[in-house]
Formats: sequence, C-alpha cells, structure tokens
Amino acid sequence: MVKPVIPLREPAVPLPPHRLALWDLGFRPFYLLAALFAALSVPLWALQFSGVITQPWLRGPLWHGHEMVFGYTLAIVVGFLFTAGRNWSGQPTPTGPALMALAALWLAGRVLVLTPYGVAAAAVNVAFPLLAAWGLWRALRAGGNRRNYFFVGLLVALAGAAAALHLGQLGWLVLPEGLGLPVALDLLLFIIAVMAGRVVPMFTNNGAPGARARREPWLETLALGTVLALLAADAIGLQGTPLAALAVLALVAHAARWWLWQPWKTLRHPLVWVLHAAYLWLPVHLGLRAGAAMGWVAAGPATHALTVGLIGMLTLGMMTRTALGHTGRPLRAGRIETAAYLAMLGAALARVGLPLLDPAWLLPSVGWSAALWSLAFVLFLIRYTPLLWWPRADGQPG
Repeated sequence: MVKPVIPLREPAVPLPPHRLALWDLGFRPFYLLAALFAALSVPLWALQFSGVITQPWLRGPLWHGHEMVFGYTLAIVVGFLFTAGRNWSGQPTPTGPALMALAALWLAGRVLVLTPYGVAAAAVNVAFPLLAAWGLWRALRAGGNRRNYFFVGLLVALAGAAAALHLGQLGWLVLPEGLGLPVALDLLLFIIAVMAGRVVPMFTNNGAPGARARREPWLETLALGTVLALLAADAIGLQGTPLAALAVLALVAHAARWWLWQPWKTLRHPLVWVLHAAYLWLPVHLGLRAGAAMGWVAAGPATHALTVGLIGMLTLGMMTRTALGHTGRPLRAGRIETAAYLAMLGAALARVGLPLLDPAWLLPSVGWSAALWSLAFVLFLIRYTPLLWWPRADGQPG
C-alpha cells in the first residue's frame, strides 16, 4: 500500500478577487487619479478659455499649463517611477498609508490652485515631487541601483521649477511670468526621451514580429544632449536664430532615432504603434519650435505638439501597457484602447493643425481637442478602473 505524499508546504491561497488593491503599487492610484483629472480639467480649461467660467487663482493659460505639467503629467511620472523603481531595485517603493498620503498631497495641490491661498498651493505643489523623489531614492539606494539616481534628481528639479513658478506668481521672486513651465516641460521632455529610448525599441521587438528596432550609442547621446541643451537655452532665455538652430539639430537627431525603431512594422499592433505615433510628435514639436523662434508660426502649436501629441499619446500608451502587464493581463490592446489612442491622436491634430491652417480656428480647435482628449481618458477609465482597483489576475503582489 502506497502512502499518500504529505506536502511540505501549505498550498498558496489565492488573493480574494475583490480585495482592494488600489494602494498596492504606485501606478494604481496615480494612473486612476491622473485619468480622472485629465478627463475633467481639460474641458474645464476649454470652458475657461471660451469665457464661460471665471478664472481661478493661477490665471488663464498659466493655470492650465501648471495643471497639465504638475498635475496630470507629474502624477503619471510618479506612478510609473514607483512601479519601475521597484523592479529596478528589488526594493519596495511607497505603498499603503505612505502612498495614500502622497495621493492626498497631490489632490490637495489640485484643489489649492483653485483658491486664493497661494502660499499653501506653492508649499503643496513643491512638496509632492520632493517627497516622491525621497520615496524613489530610498528604494534605489537600498537596492544599490545608482544607474537610475538621475530620476530622483529630475523630480527634485521639477520641484524647483514649481517653486520658481509659484514664487514668481506670489511676487516673492522677480522672474518672467511662467518661467517655471518651459523649464518643467523640458525636464519632462528629457524624462520621456530617456524612457522612450529604453522601452520603445524593446517593446517594438517584443510586440511586433519581424521588427528589428535598434539604438546607436552616438545618436542616443546626441538626442539626449540636444534636449538638455534646449533646457539650458530656456533657463537662460535664449531666443531667435540660435534657439531655432538648436531645435533643428534636435529634430534631426530625434527623427533619426525614431526611424531606427522601424515604426512601419508596428501598424498591426496598437499597443506598440501608439508609442511610435506619440514619439513622432517630438520632431514635429521641434520643427514648430524652430519656426516659432524665427517668428514664422505662433508658439501655441509647438507647445501642444509636445503636450497633447507627445505627452498625451505616450502617457496613454504607457498607462495601458503597464497597467495590463502589472495586473497580470495579456499585453494586447482591444477596441477600447485603440479608440482611446485614436481619440488622443485626433485631439493633437485638432489642437496643433487647425490653428496652423487658420488662426481664426483657434477657439474651435480648443473645443474639439478638449472633447477628444476627455473621450480618450473616459475610455481608459471604463476599461482600466476595475484593473487598477482589484488585485492582479494572476494572484501575484503588486
């Protein structure tokens, strides 16, 4: 008679399917909050721009720019870095009560900029990236991951840009109005350029059979170096032909970089082509920026090629991909994701293209772009709120 084998360990108990998992990892609350905020705040700005509603404490375009940089985009960056930082270091990034406190601080920043309490708004909006940098640094330091320390420095630099903007608004620092925004956008552009160079070729080769995306070290150095040069140019107020020449050099470098990633081989794979379509807006932004420096076109289309085209599409593409991967789902975009990508592409084309065709179309371009932008994030929320709220499908932590 054969005795039954007695297991040495208790079998793993699967996580309850409806346990709240929102505070298990950084991408969960910050992707959800950023998408909700994006879906609501841009239509709010469109109503403000058209004169339907009154202006908050940060007046007009300054409020809109501040919230897109230090509200929406910074939330995505922090959520992504907390999630990637855990993988890079093998150490925990803020979760549970610490993550709740950071999310509450971010929410307080969104509310306070709508009030007359400028000092409180400044303190909160500077504290958020600093505390996020501290949380990321602790994980990287504990894991000995010095390679990614510069992301901590970039979060600190974003805090400095926020401080400059608010101190100027309060009259405590004599600076050109909104100086913090161009520098902050350049910092975000550098973060995007670094991360895109790491992940887009890899995702292309993994997700598009037959693709052979590659990187050239000298071109990587040139592409990232030109972004840092543009940041320095904005910091010192460089204008005119020198700025245009620098922007054209950056355009050539980033267009060549994008071409080496073989975007034409991704057209049947929405989860990959969205990243390529997003990155193409970077050379478009640089070309329009050169034209604006020479006085040939208005500055607005260049700014929105960066913010709606590059940042909007790339963050949406990365949010869907990382949310699928880190919740244990197949890396495959369905109809809802594809519709969201197309809506965001339409938002960028409307906001950038219509004013270039005819400046009189500025107001309708803002309305159409805001509606399509909001639609993209409503679709994201419909599809991804349950994924962000509940545990991973495979029962793993995170």
